[in-house]
Amino acid sequence: MATSDKAKETLHRMLEGRGTLFAVLTTVVILIGGLAEIVPMFTVKLGPERLPGVTPYTALEVAGRDIYIREGCYTCHSQMIRPTRAEILRYGEWTRAGEYTYDHPFLLGSRRIGPDLQRVGGKYPDAWHYEHMRDPRSTSPGSIMPAYAWLLERRLDPADVTASVRALRTVGLPYTDAEVAGVGASLRQQGEEIVGRLGTAGITTQPDREIIAVIAYLQRLGKDGKAFIQPAPDAATATASAAP
Repeated sequence: MATSDKAKETLHRMLEGRGTLFAVLTTVVILIGGLAEIVPMFTVKLGPERLPGVTPYTALEVAGRDIYIREGCYTCHSQMIRPTRAEILRYGEWTRAGEYTYDHPFLLGSRRIGPDLQRVGGKYPDAWHYEHMRDPRSTSPGSIMPAYAWLLERRLDPADVTASVRALRTVGLPYTDAEVAGVGASLRQQGEEIVGRLGTAGITTQPDREIIAVIAYLQRLGKDGKAFIQPAPDAATATASAAP
């Protein structure tokens, strides 16, 4: 044992005493680590596999996602359902990597002060999201989420949304020239659809308000996944299958 320790100490001392050799070996190790980090950046098109039904966000959804990031919503709400029974029963089907194909940046999150939102799209009506952002306690008693009432008044800037769509195309998203040029019209069309649905619930607003963009984004989350996954089992089914 003593001989082995002495041999290790001798090797260590030898490397420390040979500055050039130690520098070369250190550089080699750093290069190996660097390649492990850099190579995947240039081979990203090899994976993850593109999934059917997963498409880029619309202009209004891009605007809503930008606001979601700006307001720090991702710090309290994750967007990644893990493949465990408890997660699936609570939030829905577990998340596939291909669902993030058009997400720049990813909003996986790591904290769940609030619920995971990966499958929130279509779970609640538009009016629920409107009131939840205006006063979270009105829809979720006991919620510690702050109100975001200013979203009901602030207006979207089509020029900013156009710049976001153009930037996303630069990093590889397949937006066409026509889609970039038609951001303004796209914002109005989808915004008016949401305003119409809110109107049936007695809520009056305008299609150019930031709250409309946030609703569009939240209602999109997880919907693409329905094209290639089975619905999560409900609690009754889980209980029945667990019975002896």
